[in-house]
Amino acid sequence: MIKKRYANRRDWRRITQRHYVQEQVENELFKGHVTLLQLIEVASPLDVRYGDETIRIADAGYVWVQQFPSDAHHAVTSMFDATGQLVQTYIDICLRTGVEDGRIYWEDLFLDLIALPSGQVLLVDADELEAAREQGDVSQAEYALALAEAKQLQKQLQDGTFPLVAHVEVMKERLELQLKQGTPR
Repeated sequence: MIKKRYANRRDWRRITQRHYVQEQVENELFKGHVTLLQLIEVASPLDVRYGDETIRIADAGYVWVQQFPSDAHHAVTSMFDATGQLVQTYIDICLRTGVEDGRIYWEDLFLDLIALPSGQVLLVDADELEAAREQGDVSQAEYALALAEAKQLQKQLQDGTFPLVAHVEVMKERLELQLKQGTPR
């Protein structure tokens, strides 16, 4: 079954105090929704391992900027450490994104891409997508959509033409300003 996930991560107990802001954006590079989740306090940091490298992706002071382009089949989460350095960009391949009861969501198609600041691009959870297809949780058309979207984005990430990597800095500044002005949700 395709899971609906929410940008505000309200159900993630690891984050014990947060600030969150979301905005609908339309500019020359992007049309869709953008969110900023500021992790004020966490129950415990979150480290992930990629091969020989361990990267902390969640801790107190971290900021996650999520971009949900309209009419696309992906959601992009860029994770920044407490000093403002990008630690990774995580791309969820999804069936669709939308807004429900004021909350931005994406319908997760299991397959993900991770772009590291080193330039390395990883395709992950292909086994989960395959299992979902075999169990009937995703249709053959949804399976093919996920693979095609991931292939296209992987190529763009590898050749440096994926526009949302650079766009995130602009959105981060814009949403952090909203937080400073006192409009978090």
